[in-house]
Amino acid sequence: MAGVIKKFFIASMFMWITPIAILYGFNNNLLPGLTHLSPYSMTLLSGFLAVLSVNMVIALYICMAMKEPSDKHEPDPAFLAEAKASVRHSMPNEAEDSLQTREKKE
Repeated sequence: MAGVIKKFFIASMFMWITPIAILYGFNNNLLPGLTHLSPYSMTLLSGFLAVLSVNMVIALYICMAMKEPSDKHEPDPAFLAEAKASVRHSMPNEAEDSLQTREKKE
């Protein structure tokens, strides 16, 4: 579980740091060769690249999640028992509710 939280934390940090770094680099002329662009073009390009970087981080996070083995995740037995009991308990009530709605319609 700690590995999943660590991956989520790292992905979240990159989702904040990458677009801010891109915007900072464009606004402070840290990227060479972009001084000839108009301010309007710089704003559009930096915004587009910032959004693209966030989408790339999300895609990488999804790829990491898909590669994670699914057989190592075991559900909590207490949670399963409680969920099954809840489903069994709600089944008779649903039958009674549908019977009552049929009677009301008639």
